[in-house]
Amino acid sequence: MDHATILALYDRDLREGLRPDGPGARVERAGNVVRHVGSSARDWNGVVWSALEADDADAAIAEQVARFGALGHPFEWKLYGHDRPADLGRRLAAAGFTPEPEETLMVGEIADLDLDAVLPEGVRLHTVTDEAGVDLMVAAHRRAFGTDHAELRHRVLAQLAEASDTLVAVVALAGAEPVCAGRIELLPGTRFAGLFGGGTAEEWRGRGIYRALVAHRARVAADRGYRYLHVDASSESRPILERLGFAALTTTTPYVHEH
Repeated sequence: MDHATILALYDRDLREGLRPDGPGARVERAGNVVRHVGSSARDWNGVVWSALEADDADAAIAEQVARFGALGHPFEWKLYGHDRPADLGRRLAAAGFTPEPEETLMVGEIADLDLDAVLPEGVRLHTVTDEAGVDLMVAAHRRAFGTDHAELRHRVLAQLAEASDTLVAVVALAGAEPVCAGRIELLPGTRFAGLFGGGTAEEWRGRGIYRALVAHRARVAADRGYRYLHVDASSESRPILERLGFAALTTTTPYVHEH
């Protein structure tokens, strides 16, 4: 896999060519910035692509702060390691943004991935189709990550109701106990499907559940005609993904602005 070519394709398909993630959302292109505007502050709002220079970056940042501020929406500027200018992160911090932990953008060509995976005895996958399933997914995330996921619950419920063909979510259940969950975003017209979530409850880690969820979602994507999977990987998941055949292309850092 030619990393530079795939990264350019990713930028073109998923960043510069961004599509709304639901019926109530819209994409706005303002100069050299592409932003996603949700229908409310609880939806995902943010800047996903920019092509800035040192002499216009600060003005572009101020414009985004003003735009989302007028809407009353907190938002995220998703900074990639190859974005320019090189000091864009410093400029965002100076403008009042708070950086969250850095992750690694990893991409795998589905046909080349090692998708052999077996769930531990007594663990099964449950496909999320309704509110009860979403609650199981949120409970699994809470156990894995230790944070509140009320906004995620809102977004997944809305997507299931309004655009269910763009999302598949699954929960790993040990009996009735949710121990891991993940979802795959399927954007029409692109070659990339995105993996999100996948965190496993601490006492269940190291048993192959995360790997099995990746394999399951990869097969879903392949069946629907997608060529690549992408994921923003934490330091914990990156080694697993590398063993499956994913390659690291760049870093991603969410810079969050609260109004």
